[in-house]
Amino acid sequence: MIPSQPSRRPHVAGPGGSGRRVEAEAGGGAPHHLWVQGARPLPGAGLPPPLIPPLDANRRLCGPYTAGSALAAGLLPDALLMRPGLVAAHAIALHAIAPDLRHLLPRHPEPLVSRVPAPERILIHAPRRTLRLANGLAEFVLACCPRERRSLTVVNAHEADHTDLELLAVLLRRVPAERLTLVICAPPGCPAPLAAALARHAVPTGGCDGPDEPRLTADDHRARADHLAATGAAGPRLGAIPHHRLKGPDPALALDALAHAITWCLRSGFHHAVAELGARALPLADPAADEELWWRILHSTANALAALDREEEAEALLGPAMHAADPGRRASAAYCTAMLKTRHHDPARRDLAGALTWIDRAVTISDRLPSPAERAFRLGFNMNGKALVQMRLGHLDDAARLVNEAISLAEELPRGRHPVHRLVLRANRAQLAHRLGHPEQALTDYDAAVEADPHYPDYYIDRGNLHFAEGRLTAAVADYEAAMRLEAPFPEAYYNRAEVRFAQGDLHGALADLTYVLDLDPGFTEAYANRAGLLAALGDHRAARAAAREGLTRTPGDPYLLCALGQAEMEDKRRPEARAAFDLALGHDPTLVAAWAARGMLNHEEGDHEAAVADLTQALSFGEDPVLLFNRALALHAAARPDEATRDLRHALTLAPDDEEILQELAKRASARPDLASEA
Repeated sequence: MIPSQPSRRPHVAGPGGSGRRVEAEAGGGAPHHLWVQGARPLPGAGLPPPLIPPLDANRRLCGPYTAGSALAAGLLPDALLMRPGLVAAHAIALHAIAPDLRHLLPRHPEPLVSRVPAPERILIHAPRRTLRLANGLAEFVLACCPRERRSLTVVNAHEADHTDLELLAVLLRRVPAERLTLVICAPPGCPAPLAAALARHAVPTGGCDGPDEPRLTADDHRARADHLAATGAAGPRLGAIPHHRLKGPDPALALDALAHAITWCLRSGFHHAVAELGARALPLADPAADEELWWRILHSTANALAALDREEEAEALLGPAMHAADPGRRASAAYCTAMLKTRHHDPARRDLAGALTWIDRAVTISDRLPSPAERAFRLGFNMNGKALVQMRLGHLDDAARLVNEAISLAEELPRGRHPVHRLVLRANRAQLAHRLGHPEQALTDYDAAVEADPHYPDYYIDRGNLHFAEGRLTAAVADYEAAMRLEAPFPEAYYNRAEVRFAQGDLHGALADLTYVLDLDPGFTEAYANRAGLLAALGDHRAARAAAREGLTRTPGDPYLLCALGQAEMEDKRRPEARAAFDLALGHDPTLVAAWAARGMLNHEEGDHEAAVADLTQALSFGEDPVLLFNRALALHAAARPDEATRDLRHALTLAPDDEEILQELAKRASARPDLASEA
């Protein structure tokens, strides 16, 4: 699919200077990845032997994962022959990334949403799902690499879809150059997230110009699209065929090609591609000629824009749909507008009052639909949306009532219809029941949701969180590990398991999980704070300080990271630095209990016991805790306030009656003052 190459001339770009070569292991130093700031590497670039032939990442070939699917195709034959278990272990990522290889892959169970008719697919993938897929393929690539060093060249990286940009960034970050030297060809100014990864993990060098684009007539484009369509391959229908149809003579064929690619990409969670394809398709779609097709494209594009935090663009698209002939589409447009205002990624721009107005409009329209089945579905669906608005407003009882009404309406649906809608309602009722303090009811509904779709990972995470909150640690781990098996590498599942392992006293296991979380997603800021705290607890204060500082380079001013940094500094006896970190943390978040508590103990260590009491009292104002009461008792005793100290110890004992430290401290006080023993 790559045109024959014309003669090349040297191309000077960036630090390549006068065309000098920067080899993959210059001057005997450590191997490194290369950023070729041109179309191709210079001849004789001193690269290791290729792992597979060069990959072309141009999204106009196969759309999302053009490079990723070609990479999988290059590795799969040997892997199937030599290591079929490895292929099976990564089948979920390979299945999603390389649709034309599915006939070679072992079957894996798909969630219910993938198996119901298209109109019933009410769930779409979260935008972060592609990061899971990228990590899955990266781990497959690493496992397939031979022991001898190899190279992998990727051309046209600047023309890649977001999925491949993300994949290349993950490969640059996770694949050691001494195993596989990545040679990424892209001019300066390539799109994020690849640009940052190249700047951080690759050495820039010059390269050669690529071939000129062939000049094709409209009939040439039509012939190419016809030829590719005749192959039946899935990849070209996401890239090359829509591209050639758009440049061909028939707008109707172009619209059909774009509509197919949009539907596929939305179902797969490739939201950047949907947004781009939708922008090209909508000018060709005429609601007067085919409202169903126009709405399908508009609705898909709006959903993708919302997933990408482009809510204002999504809302502008939905405006004309409020005048659609079909009332169900008007209801859907009102629902979508309400959700945009409820879920806006910037909390300051959420408009819950406006959302309530829009969702009430959707409910009103749905309640008037003539078809009983459509009314039952759409009215229940919109009531569920209104429940979310009420929940965000803090009206949990109203939200629970609405979800129960929606569940009752679902009973009016024809048998076997809308199973995804039904299980979503049960899972949402479980979430509300948990918040309202009814954990057993919540567990019943989560069990029903998991039973209805045992291959959907998210509900295992939710049920695991409930188990953890209720102290059922073994059950929580079982659910988190079920989610791990059902999805490509899933940072949230490992993060949650780390919390359980910490609660079980398995500090090394928790640390391993958090380290893996950050391998998968360096932007998972919560993991930095927890990892720093674990390292401090294990006595590695230098590593704890480094972990906190690394997190702060990504999210400056994060109060949890500042608190973790302060704790590491405190353990390392760097008290001025610890105090500065705690003060900054409390400046950013005055409700951070851990920072008040830690600064209180720092004051106690420095002999300022009254300040310690004040800080620990502030920490306790957010909720009773036996550890905080015990520590305040120590500070009160040091401040010559023994009666108050004893009261704190006795109160702590009521909260933790088997705590040996509290019992020992009370015994010590009693032996020092016999009058206290008679009061105990």
